[in-house]
Amino acid sequence: MNASQRKKINAIVILIILSIYLLIVVFPYFWTIIASIKEPAAINRPLDFNFTPTLDNWIAVIQAGIPRQALNSLIVGLVTVGVCLVAGAPAAYAFSRYKVGGNKSRFLVLLSQMLPPATLIIPLFLLMYQVRINNSLIRVVISHLTVLLPLVTWFLIGFFDEVPRELEDAALVDGCTHWQTLLKIVIPVVRPGLGAAALFAFVLSWNDMFYALILTSVKARTLPVGIAGYWTFRGVEMGQMSAAILLAIVPMIILSFFVQRFMLRGMARGAVKG
Repeated sequence: MNASQRKKINAIVILIILSIYLLIVVFPYFWTIIASIKEPAAINRPLDFNFTPTLDNWIAVIQAGIPRQALNSLIVGLVTVGVCLVAGAPAAYAFSRYKVGGNKSRFLVLLSQMLPPATLIIPLFLLMYQVRINNSLIRVVISHLTVLLPLVTWFLIGFFDEVPRELEDAALVDGCTHWQTLLKIVIPVVRPGLGAAALFAFVLSWNDMFYALILTSVKARTLPVGIAGYWTFRGVEMGQMSAAILLAIVPMIILSFFVQRFMLRGMARGAVKG
């Protein structure tokens, strides 16, 4: 067997492996799409593709208020990400450049991650009750910040560590203040890290159900809570749940592709500046 034949065999093997992997990844999405347009009786026959498509599940999901719950999740995610970046980026910069609290202090940022969410939910609930924050998305935002702000801060420290100090020294020599150096020099270089941290925090906020389930009522309910509501005492309403799951998945897929392109452009610019 010559080298050309071995290359062809290797290419075929790789193609087969990739095809199997793609099938494993894509099949759950395909099955969810099919289930969302099936009648309840047809869903009980998962291998039967001879059925009449119906939009009853989608109509029921829309009438049940799932789009409103998706909007609530979007608002919570955007506000949480915004606060995490505005507060976490300067904090990460302080840990990276000024060694606030020493080198070991950066790991103390993750101390809250050692606590299970159940230990935080009661103090948060009592605090919000005392300040009269009732039936509001602010409850969910605050609870998400207790988890995501430390994570985003710790995540960004590594990106600030990689910024050459010579860039900041040159800006300071040119007359920039420390804040101007941070905003005009450092932040553009670490923009890919900010994008990655934002996507990371948004996905975790979007998928959270624990805090939203306990701290909100019907009007402030988020999408994961709404999806879980299709698990009833009568069983799982699989068709409507599948339609609601698609509403939760599609924005994440679109956002992932958008942020991926954004991060690649940012890394290219950062390499040129470096």
